[in-house]
Amino acid sequence: MLSHTAPCVLIRREAFERVQLTRAQIDEAFNLTPEEFRVEGGLIVIGPLVGEDSASDLIAQLEDAGLVYYDDFFELSGNWPEWLRLFAMDQTR
Repeated sequence: MLSHTAPCVLIRREAFERVQLTRAQIDEAFNLTPEEFRVEGGLIVIGPLVGEDSASDLIAQLEDAGLVYYDDFFELSGNWPEWLRLFAMDQTR
């Protein structure tokens, strides 16, 4: 389930692994709990990201690593009503 209160970043697992990013690198920068870094099939979900600059900082880190916004990852704002539940999956597998 994706948070409706704060942004989440969804990353294609293949892209994350292609640029050799690791969970440890992301944890070092953002100090995430297990619930804030989830691997679901072909997707990695990071969030909810709390803090004014957390999402933009993560996006910058992913782009610096060589990932391309929208092709490899994207941000869901977390700005939708509580009654709406979202489910995401990677269809390339």
